[in-house]
Amino acid sequence: MPNGVRIADALHMSASSGVPRTGWERARAHVMNRLAVLHPAYFAMSMATGIVSIASHALGLRALATVLFWINLTAYASLLVAMSARVVCFPRAFLRDWTSHQLAPGFFTSVAATCVLGTQVLALGYSEPLAFGLWLFGLLLWTLCTYTVFVAISVREQKPALADGINGGWLLAVVATQGVCVLGSRVLPDRVADREMALFFLTCFWLCGGMLYIWMISLIFYRYTFFRFSPTDLMPPYWINMGAVAISTLAGTTLLAQAGDSTLVASIRPFVEGFTILYWATATWWIPMLLVLGVWRHAVRRVPFAYDPLYWGLVFPLGMYSVATYRLVSVFGLPFLTWIARGFVVVALIAWIFTFAGFVTRLLHVFVIAVSSPHVVVGRRPEPARLGQHPEPTRLGGIQ
Repeated sequence: MPNGVRIADALHMSASSGVPRTGWERARAHVMNRLAVLHPAYFAMSMATGIVSIASHALGLRALATVLFWINLTAYASLLVAMSARVVCFPRAFLRDWTSHQLAPGFFTSVAATCVLGTQVLALGYSEPLAFGLWLFGLLLWTLCTYTVFVAISVREQKPALADGINGGWLLAVVATQGVCVLGSRVLPDRVADREMALFFLTCFWLCGGMLYIWMISLIFYRYTFFRFSPTDLMPPYWINMGAVAISTLAGTTLLAQAGDSTLVASIRPFVEGFTILYWATATWWIPMLLVLGVWRHAVRRVPFAYDPLYWGLVFPLGMYSVATYRLVSVFGLPFLTWIARGFVVVALIAWIFTFAGFVTRLLHVFVIAVSSPHVVVGRRPEPARLGQHPEPTRLGGIQ
């Protein structure tokens, strides 16, 4: 039986018209319709809020960091409930996204958001057991996403062309892997009997994240330079090109800071230090490139600014670059870079405010429309949008 029919029955819709009778029923129907098309990458909202909070706390804005923590905790819990509800209510739609080249990488945001929240818990001095529990949950999600998403995409018989299938959103797999390393480096070594084994395990995660970045960025840069590139292709997830190496920088500095008297880390310390600086330099290289492309998209090609949940994928790299630079200053003793960390936390905060305002405005608009309009189509399945491309109006991450 189609999803729309099941929802209609559950909402006691009129058999003659198929339309909910009351404003409350229309609102419920609209929520279910939005839930059916909830974007897998919506956990980027939690990622962005969490990292801006961590950056604010690192640079002395503790009151702001605390406010953002509670916002993030609410957002994370809400998204977890919404995504779980989608699995139960719309399993076919969920599985279709899970095997989509355009949408499946978005599921890695759940891993990154979990690990960012755990790191946020530690940074603000809250419960260490909670942070450890979030790391275990993040590790479980990472295992599930890595070894099902990539396998499902690999064995698909019908696959898109490279230009349609690859985008910056694929690098969320790198962000998720390094997120596990960052939080794990803070909570795991002192909780196990063999500290050296824990550091070896986490170093492997750091190296795997670098391996994934090299593979994926090669394809993305090839797509940039040898395929037609339209303004609609340049969506905010392309900022993950920078964010993925920024979090790799943070993972490297965290490993170095937590190494202690580890003989393993001591033996490879020059290698870790060299690659950590390489990652930071690569992230820095991407920033002017992405800014120029953004000017080309909005000023030259006149694509208007409008709220899109994918803009959270722009806020996160800005905040992560600030945190990564701050940690680079601390671990490597490079005080002349402090102004960069301070400047980018301001930029990230401004971007977060605008994106959050757009989210709240859209949410209120949706509620008003849902309650006032009698024409709510329930269970309609729009065409899926690419993670790196401007979606159709009905596919804005479940919020329209």
